Amino acid sequence: MTVREIDRRRPVHSTVPRTVVRILLGAAMTWAGISHLTVARQEFRAQVPEFVPLDPDVTVLASGVAEISLGAALMLLVRRQATVGWVAAVFFTAVFPGNIAQWLHHRDGFGLDTDTKRFVRLLFQPVLIAVALWATNALRTRR
Repeated sequence: MTVREIDRRRPVHSTVPRTVVRILLGAAMTWAGISHLTVARQEFRAQVPEFVPLDPDVTVLASGVAEISLGAALMLLVRRQATVGWVAAVFFTAVFPGNIAQWLHHRDGFGLDTDTKRFVRLLFQPVLIAVALWATNALRTRR
């Protein structure tokens, strides 16, 4: 049975804390996506790994559009929140190599101007993944 089939059969009932965190995460992702396209475009380029075959600016723009879409979906697609939670977790996993590249290549961006700060930033990516799964009750769909 797929996550999509489970979503249709049994709506995920959320709690107030999960709903608040889901909406805050969605809003933060939407804002981050908008900043990819506008004010922080250069900062995000510091996170694009060399192995990505696209121009760094194209990568930043594409990931910004994806982040806006995911953020909006987290806030608005309540009936599909578990599926969106899994997609968000995959997205956070997919962009993790960019955070590693920023640390390995000593690239400044977003105030991460030391190796220690860049390394500590790496520890937050698993937290984002866990928050996306928890806030959308996505793990419940795996039972």
